[in-house]
Amino acid sequence: MVKSMNKKLEEFKKFIKNKRIAVLGLGISNTPLIKYLLGLNADITAFDMAEESRLQNTLQQLKKYGKFDYFLGKNYLEYLKGFDIIFKTPKIRFDIPELEAERSRGALVTSEMEVFMELCPAQIIGITGSDGKTTTTTIIYNILKEAGYNCWLGGNIGTPLIDRIEEINEDDKVVLELSSFQLHTMKISPHISVITNISPNHLDVHKSMEEYVEAKKNIFLHQRKDDIVVLNYDNAITSILCKDAKGKVRYFSRVELPDSGVFIRNGTIIFKEDGNEREIIKTEDIILPGVHNIENYLAAIAATIDLACPKVIGKVASTFVGVEHRNEFVREVDGVKFYNDSIGSSPTRTIATLNSFDKKVILIAGGYDKHIPYDIIGETIINKTKALILLGQTAPLIEKAVMDAVIDYEKKNNSKPQLPIYKVDTLEEAVKKAYNIASRGDIVVLSPASASFDMFKNFEERGNKYKEIVNSL
Repeated sequence: MVKSMNKKLEEFKKFIKNKRIAVLGLGISNTPLIKYLLGLNADITAFDMAEESRLQNTLQQLKKYGKFDYFLGKNYLEYLKGFDIIFKTPKIRFDIPELEAERSRGALVTSEMEVFMELCPAQIIGITGSDGKTTTTTIIYNILKEAGYNCWLGGNIGTPLIDRIEEINEDDKVVLELSSFQLHTMKISPHISVITNISPNHLDVHKSMEEYVEAKKNIFLHQRKDDIVVLNYDNAITSILCKDAKGKVRYFSRVELPDSGVFIRNGTIIFKEDGNEREIIKTEDIILPGVHNIENYLAAIAATIDLACPKVIGKVASTFVGVEHRNEFVREVDGVKFYNDSIGSSPTRTIATLNSFDKKVILIAGGYDKHIPYDIIGETIINKTKALILLGQTAPLIEKAVMDAVIDYEKKNNSKPQLPIYKVDTLEEAVKKAYNIASRGDIVVLSPASASFDMFKNFEERGNKYKEIVNSL
């Protein structure tokens, strides 16, 4: 097949010629960007708060593609002056003084993801949400691949695609997981957008819950009328976002029967639109455990039903075993099963994980404080855990939520729940404590309900460390 010319990309190449370009952050999303821009002989200066000693490997790899300047360390933004285009990493807020000063001087402030979406010639399916977005993104990608499309998977899932832009054709499908940080200043929306749910999260970076919700809404606010937005009918926040939609709204629901969208009736997943119904698959066909994964499939089906037949969807549902660090079975030791749910970085995600088990578990929780409320997790911990092991900054917050729930439990039941709580300092101590108190047939789950940054670089590093400790038992 002859590849068609990407006119937008050719215009972009002309636009950046002779421009001074700054790239803020030498992390996962921006290193492929620098690689690509160096290939275009762009004038680049990189900025990062990390010291040079920590970035040696990254710098050595990038220097293979061309020459560029860089400023590193504590005061790195002092040198952000006189640039034409600035690419910021997702977690740097758009309104910091240094960026505001450059913007007022005439600089274009953008990001790798914004530029990729502007230049991408293929149909884009974008997924965001507080919980479940990675699994839903991966399900959608697998469905489209199984349907025969040439697919690209990227975004917040850890694979930037900007340096592959010239390989993407207009007949391909691009599936992007998008975080609130990536969406915050977005002025373009995917052709098909999905919001799995919204609950308090990342309030250590966002100034308010309102700002967090507004960032999420950018995934569909800039759609056209023939585009599609998929919303969670069961979530109090997402269910009312339809009023802002520019394109077609499709709901998905596990507990209700919306007039249009994807829902469950008598164990069968149904797609309904314009008064017509189609049976897609049985819920029992889904091998991923937990009702939250049924919800992930409902969202994925709503996004892909025009692109894949029920047979294809059913094949994926019966074979896809999940994503690493998402309630991942690690091993069984002396009759005790260990699960890794390091992605569980919020109370709602941990609640969903606990509810996916049909017996009480030994829970390891706690981590970095994102300034989100924990009161909702107490009751579930009481009902779904036989022992609780706490560590990290949020340990006192989780313990308080549990103690408050104990008071409510005693009032309702005239008895006190039996829930031993142990406090430890390290993940290794937590795993060893769980192993020591466990009996044959018990389940141990790492689902922190918190981010990882107090002890680890990210949730993957935390999950890998957990698996390493479990595998050494």
